[in-house]
Amino acid sequence: MIETPSYADALRILGCKDGRLVKVIGLASAAERTGWALAGGPRLTMNLRDLRDGVIAYGEDVVRRMPELKTGVDRFTRTQRLAAAHAAVVVAAYFEALGEAQLPFTLDQLDRGERISHGVPTAERFAGLVAALLLERLPTPEPHVPYAETRQAVERAYLRMSDALGAYVRGLAVWDELSTDDRLLLPRLLEEGPPAHALRIYDEDYRSLALESHEFGVRSLVTETPPPATALSRVAWLLAELAPPRVGDRPLIHQVRMAANALDRPLLLAGKHPEDVSLPLLGEGYLSPRCRVAELTRDSLPALRSWWDDQRLLADTEAFLAGHLTSLRATQAPLLVLGEPGSGKTKLAEVLGARLARSEFLPIRVELRAVRARAGVVEQVEQAVAEVLGEEVSYADLVAAGDGAMPVILLDGFDELVQGELSRYDYLERLREFQAREAAQGRPVAVIVTGRTVVADRVRFPAGLLALQLQPFGDDQVRQWLDIWDQANRALLARRDLKPLPAEAALAHGEMARHPLLLLLLALYDAGGNALQREHGPLQRARLYEVLLRDYTERETGGAHRVEIDQELVLLGAAALSMLARGSQVITDEALQRDLPALCHGGEEEPGEEEERIDWARKATERFFFVRRKGHAFLHSTFGEFLVAWLTMYALRDLDRRSRLAGDEPLVLAQAVDDDLLYAVTSHSCLAERGPTVGFILELLDQVPSEVRARCVDLLAGLLRRSLYERPRRHFTGFRPVRHTMTRRLAAYSANLTLLVVAASEEPVRVSAILPGPDPMERWSSLTHLWKGQLGQEGWTGLVAALSAHRVWEGGQEDVVLGGGTEPTGMGDVVVAVATGHAPRHRRLLDLLLRALGEGRALPYADRVGILEELLRTVAVRSPAMHQALGAMWNEEGADRAGLRPLLQALLADPAGRMETWEQLVKAGIPETALWEIHQNALMPGD
Repeated sequence: MIETPSYADALRILGCKDGRLVKVIGLASAAERTGWALAGGPRLTMNLRDLRDGVIAYGEDVVRRMPELKTGVDRFTRTQRLAAAHAAVVVAAYFEALGEAQLPFTLDQLDRGERISHGVPTAERFAGLVAALLLERLPTPEPHVPYAETRQAVERAYLRMSDALGAYVRGLAVWDELSTDDRLLLPRLLEEGPPAHALRIYDEDYRSLALESHEFGVRSLVTETPPPATALSRVAWLLAELAPPRVGDRPLIHQVRMAANALDRPLLLAGKHPEDVSLPLLGEGYLSPRCRVAELTRDSLPALRSWWDDQRLLADTEAFLAGHLTSLRATQAPLLVLGEPGSGKTKLAEVLGARLARSEFLPIRVELRAVRARAGVVEQVEQAVAEVLGEEVSYADLVAAGDGAMPVILLDGFDELVQGELSRYDYLERLREFQAREAAQGRPVAVIVTGRTVVADRVRFPAGLLALQLQPFGDDQVRQWLDIWDQANRALLARRDLKPLPAEAALAHGEMARHPLLLLLLALYDAGGNALQREHGPLQRARLYEVLLRDYTERETGGAHRVEIDQELVLLGAAALSMLARGSQVITDEALQRDLPALCHGGEEEPGEEEERIDWARKATERFFFVRRKGHAFLHSTFGEFLVAWLTMYALRDLDRRSRLAGDEPLVLAQAVDDDLLYAVTSHSCLAERGPTVGFILELLDQVPSEVRARCVDLLAGLLRRSLYERPRRHFTGFRPVRHTMTRRLAAYSANLTLLVVAASEEPVRVSAILPGPDPMERWSSLTHLWKGQLGQEGWTGLVAALSAHRVWEGGQEDVVLGGGTEPTGMGDVVVAVATGHAPRHRRLLDLLLRALGEGRALPYADRVGILEELLRTVAVRSPAMHQALGAMWNEEGADRAGLRPLLQALLADPAGRMETWEQLVKAGIPETALWEIHQNALMPGD
């Protein structure tokens, strides 16, 4: 929830000339804190009739003064005043209805007498009534909430006021004068009378506010379907309606605004554009998106696409954005924008920044992949501003130079902070704290963060966090965008006897045509020779990326042969792999110059051989697919993820080819399979660190014949069985983007081999089949412990998400089935489904025991705590079953939680797995405040 104003706040914000009204509210507020006598209650002279008259008169005065309240102030002050005016109108409507309600008494009757009920004098009770009516926070209109829901919230406030009035009446002399029937009817009369009448008055007053203040009008637009628009043009129009564009900014601020104006740049800011097509400009080729919106809580599941299906669809995203930036929530909590790869998150940040550049806001865009991930929010903003201005400027000085322009910080690429070795799962909370600090210093700031939907389950959501999810294009948007493409390219394509991509040909590719980036790639590919207009049947995403890369490379190299094109793709894949190994989407010339020849030049240097020096960095990054951002980055991160998948498949095909060529050799049985290239490609990081990479591998494998896939499964399984044994000689040893320990590399290699075995197999895979022997479960347990201990949190989390596993028992033997779309059992880790104990025969018993302990079956509480402590100490159980048992016992009626605290402290002691353990314990029902207290006590000396 966000903080909204009460009626008392409204008087403070707007100013009130009625001294008696201000005094009675101040008295009621002081009485709540210090008591009636100390607050000066005996000096109270106002009664309920006077209070009603004062509130109504002030409400009318506020509506009359609206034009002057909005002028001559900055953006945030105007937002505060509008929210305060709304609060005044809400309360005035109720008091007006109260005076006209058909009740068994009049307000004058309530004001006479000094009867004491339950030892509380009438005047003191009146102060309590004032507190209940005028000191409680009131609902305020928000852009993501339809007016009907705001009206319901106002109605609930009115019902609360009627309840308070009813309680007040029951302690007065007039209560004794009422008949029995009137006493019985009074609750119903108060519930149905004043609230209903007040709502009708509120409707009229709200319409008056909307006519006087465009901000309220914008909030009503979010339920109306707007006409088609490009580049958030209506955001600029709506904001211009609220306040004229700023002129005469200081040079410093002018530079920042000019840097944000990106509308005249190409839709894709590539290093080298294709010469035979024209990319639309951002201002004309970016379609205003459609979004779903939700306020996130601890129980929300925004990482799941299915969860979003039940959330509200915004009819007008542009009206929402304008309304959000002019709302109280904008400065109290960040706005999180989520989307699939290629859905347009970065473009939304760019276009919104451009639209705000000439408004009363000061847009500051921060590419999170280009600033220090460990830095604080202010430092990250200052780094981004220094890149734009060419000089260092403090954030405080920048805001001061803005002369009242409210900063809007656009943080693009939040997934960069929660992937890799550094996982800033609390980043959104830090943003909210930053906003609170800035507001307290008189520098309110709005924050908008973009990130991939899939990372939303790796962060904590602060209170009041609002999230948007970008929706795929509808048919009408696909047609609209292709009309823009047609206008930009019809003449150019006609020179080659080609035509722009028609909507029907694009829509035949289903979901691919509904993602902005993929639709652009479809149009680019078709522009090479109208291939999509001739071919039938939809392309897979991986196939589109491959044919586009091949087609462009062929055109750039003047019709190169397949082998030469493969060499180009290997070069690009090596650059992508180098980025993945470093956990970054940006790479420097020096890193490329070191890594690329080590992988693309055979991995060996011939002594004494003189060669022409190759500029490997330039050779790789001069293509269309790269942009410069403090180094080199792919045009879109999905290009890098596809190229890693393609290079992995290239190495797998190379493994199969070498195995077949060696099959006729007489010494083949004595020779090891040459997996050097595959090892070099897959031993630096887990492929599942980037979820799309595994998806691309699966799509590429769909193009591989079944007999080849079967051979690859056998080869990969054999490599997996030998993966942890020493290999005395390997090629490509110079390719070391990051210096990892040998155990880390072997963990990555064996995990990736397992992923590839399951991906290549057309049937579910049993562990006993790929790890045959007397005890396959022990070998599997050793592997999974190695992965969990060495891959890091991001690698382990990705592996858990990518590799489904479930336990089976057949003939008294335990086994694990991998793949096949099966869901893991709930009592063990997904991949380490058997790693909850030290011996196979104990694992199932441990799960059952933990479940029984949590359910409290026939054992005293203290005994169950002792068993849990023994399990933690002796076999180091760290499974969801343990978390569930602790949660169940914590929440038992009459639970002695003191015994559980040392166990929780032990679970949280390991910094490597603390975040995951913390989240699991919270999900199991243990309050986060309790965990925080336990953890802090563990850090205090002497504890």
